[in-house]
Amino acid sequence: MKILNVNDAAFEAYGRVVTGYDTDELLKVLTETTPAPVDSVVYVPSDAGLEATPAMADFTNNCYGGMPIQIGYCNGTNTKLNCLEYHRDSEIDIAATDCILLLAKQQDCMGKMLDTSKVEAFFCPAGTGVELYATTLHYAPCSAKLGAQFRVVIVLPKGTNLEKPAITVKNDDDARLFAANKWLIAHPEASEAQAGAVIGLTGVNIDIAGDIA
Repeated sequence: MKILNVNDAAFEAYGRVVTGYDTDELLKVLTETTPAPVDSVVYVPSDAGLEATPAMADFTNNCYGGMPIQIGYCNGTNTKLNCLEYHRDSEIDIAATDCILLLAKQQDCMGKMLDTSKVEAFFCPAGTGVELYATTLHYAPCSAKLGAQFRVVIVLPKGTNLEKPAITVKNDDDARLFAANKWLIAHPEASEAQAGAVIGLTGVNIDIAGDIA
């Protein structure tokens, strides 16, 4: 699979590189206090240590315009796509290590299945922050080298990815609601599909292991 860079023009369809924020302490806390499994992925929506850094005020007031936010993390080791998710807002990812993001467009999956051939891969260098637009499908980051652990800060509106609200499903989009502010489509091979996620991905379950060896 061809792996582009978040600084390439092709990334502009999915997001932008975020500059101007001092994230040194944020990434230091992430690196020193959060786990990064060697054979799985861990996601924590809100982490008190990360939210105690000066970056919390900057992202709240500047990046999200005063909206309540949460700062968490996604760490571990991963090479597979498995699922894609979207929110009703942008997500900010700040990489403490090199990582790869697998992305697609929400417009390509509404009311239909998404073929994984439409997914693109982007290398995000350590120290880089990116905004993924609300229309960008994404999921867990991938390792940039085979077997390497990644650590990525995840900034989202407060409450995102917590308990799913009780709703009456009125349309296809409603059926994809998997958690608070989290709409998810899964590949049939993914464990999330067994947990009740809507199967919305066709084609090969992308595995970049051969591209990062």
